Amino acid sequence: MLGKIFQGKSDHPLADAGELRRVLHELPADNAFRSLDEIMGWLESCEAGDLAGFTRFSIVRQLDEAAQPHLKRLARDYLHSPRLSRSEERRLWTIIHGFWEVVARQYECCLEGAEAKDRNGEQLKPHLPLLTARIIAALGTALKWQHFRYGPVQGDHWVRMGRPYLLAERLGFSGKTLQMYPGQGGVASPAGEYLKVLLFQSSSLDCLLPLEIELAERLIAHLLPDFILTRESGPGSVYWVDAARPMPPVRLAQLPDTLAPTLRFFQPGEAENRLLALIREIERGNEVPASLNLGGSYPAKTVLPVMRHLASYWAPVPPQRQHVRHRVKHRVAVLPGLVNAFVVFSPEFGGKPMGLPLESWIVENVSRGGFGATVQEIKGDWLKVGALLALQPEGAENWVVGVVRRYHRVSDQEAQVGIETLSRRIASVEIRPRAASSYAIDAGAPGLWLQDDNPQGEVRFVLPVHTFDVRESLEFDYNGRRVFLAPVALLEQGSDYEVARYRATVAAPAAIGGRGAQA
Repeated sequence: MLGKIFQGKSDHPLADAGELRRVLHELPADNAFRSLDEIMGWLESCEAGDLAGFTRFSIVRQLDEAAQPHLKRLARDYLHSPRLSRSEERRLWTIIHGFWEVVARQYECCLEGAEAKDRNGEQLKPHLPLLTARIIAALGTALKWQHFRYGPVQGDHWVRMGRPYLLAERLGFSGKTLQMYPGQGGVASPAGEYLKVLLFQSSSLDCLLPLEIELAERLIAHLLPDFILTRESGPGSVYWVDAARPMPPVRLAQLPDTLAPTLRFFQPGEAENRLLALIREIERGNEVPASLNLGGSYPAKTVLPVMRHLASYWAPVPPQRQHVRHRVKHRVAVLPGLVNAFVVFSPEFGGKPMGLPLESWIVENVSRGGFGATVQEIKGDWLKVGALLALQPEGAENWVVGVVRRYHRVSDQEAQVGIETLSRRIASVEIRPRAASSYAIDAGAPGLWLQDDNPQGEVRFVLPVHTFDVRESLEFDYNGRRVFLAPVALLEQGSDYEVARYRATVAAPAAIGGRGAQA
């Protein structure tokens, strides 16, 4: 059977059916990284090999299918392992993202071979629906992994995805349903894969964490049949794309400059209503439906924020900014993490970050809620959505606390970030458990008391991660008084910190919500 696949002569070892069968059989089943590394080596050897189109497709297809369980295992490690070092995380990202780039290039070479007017071209024609769908899916998955590191995405990526889609449409099989990989449930099509990537890009995922980005993609796939992709703009159209141009999809607030035949328009259709119904169901206390394939079981508190985010970007009117932004141009000193911020706001150090990893960013715009900045030299892997920062505007004496809410890498060394200001009046305090028998935190754990914009009778604190416990009260000393903290709610959690609300009482007569010392 396999002998019929390989017609024509080639010096590439995998052009021999028996050798390919042996290579696939000997892949180590218990070592996903090593297996994927070997598959990558064979795929890269195909780039230099003299392979006819159908022979190449047969080899690449089987290598691709053999890689899938290993990719799934390594992706799970990347997204769910709580103790990955930065080097391990980068190692996983590099091989998985690299695989999708290499396999996409190989499939694109096969597509070029399909245009040849010879036996190989004829043999490839029945496989064009699968070939075009896999090219789009591979490029789309590479795009997702770029989003895990917040870009950048090159413009030609969109041309490369548009080319197989337009070919499938021209030849009349863009909507043909097929099984993307053996053993995988559900069906796909070239047009469906293209629309899925367009929706993924249009949903402003640069303010989500990698796991949330993964969940967003799965939610898009679940609701994909309800979206509409058309040649003409209709009343419900929200986005457009030119499949032949090196540019991502754009919201219809910006109109196309030319009415090219390659323009396509898309809209949520019934997807928005179905998503809102899911949100209401889960908010009423129901479990995340088992029919919703998210790649695992997740609590409602993990899934709901992603659902609400998608619903807001699929609405006819996009989310509006809460505060007016003003363009500026000045520098800001930046320190990452809770420990560094604690030092800055501690009176013991006088706000002088001597010896700390200080960075200098350029602020481009400011508003009441925060500001946007440009990072001209990315110095470490700590910069990501959810990172806690201490910031000091150039020429000012005071520091503020903020969190990175949006992150986009323009290049390997430059990024644009959106920062929400948590507080402008902060005090460093040493937090300890009120009950002597508590084991939740060590005595003297660092805490940041956020002293403005608090609800009446409550205070907010930035604390070490896993400090908040609804069953445990805390205490600290401030200006010679002991302050007791009764837990109210956990507001958010980052990699090295969490923000929580407490009700505060003071041992000596004083108003805890009163004017605090300026940090």
